[in-house]
Amino acid sequence: MALITEYHTTARPTYSLVEVYDSDAYLDDADAANRSSTEVVAGNGYHLYLRSLQPDIRVKVVIRIWDSPQEPPGDSEGIATVTLESETGVLVINQLTMGPAGEMTLPQPGVYAGHAWWKGRQAAADYYDEIIRQGATQPWSPGQLGHAWAQSPVTEQYTLDLWFLRACEPEDDEEL
Repeated sequence: MALITEYHTTARPTYSLVEVYDSDAYLDDADAANRSSTEVVAGNGYHLYLRSLQPDIRVKVVIRIWDSPQEPPGDSEGIATVTLESETGVLVINQLTMGPAGEMTLPQPGVYAGHAWWKGRQAAADYYDEIIRQGATQPWSPGQLGHAWAQSPVTEQYTLDLWFLRACEPEDDEEL
């Protein structure tokens, strides 16, 4: 059970969402994005939506590729089973209104199974709410507010632990 590769980036969860998808999977999935409101992590096989409880404090996204299935960690706040297909072998970590936060090249294109898990989600939301409450009594300047977000005492983190499942199904290019 060896780790093959690992990628880290941070992303701003605009509208409380960060998206992970194959670099050729351009179409969004509103249903999966909406399901993330209750499931935290939801997808359609090509897109995964990671749902934060706050929209401004950057979150850490970690993608790890393993040589075999892994057990989820015991200290996570939550876990979701995921499948992600990447025909290009490149995953994009996207901030909805700001564009990509990063890209990860997978060891090979294909279908990956695994689980997503998260920690620091509620603590980051609590910090966010406290800063908003403080701003109601003493308004923040934009620079002060940005500084407050950057100084969050907790890191909200979403980790995807994935392993290769199989090659992608060949596309049927015949038109009907």
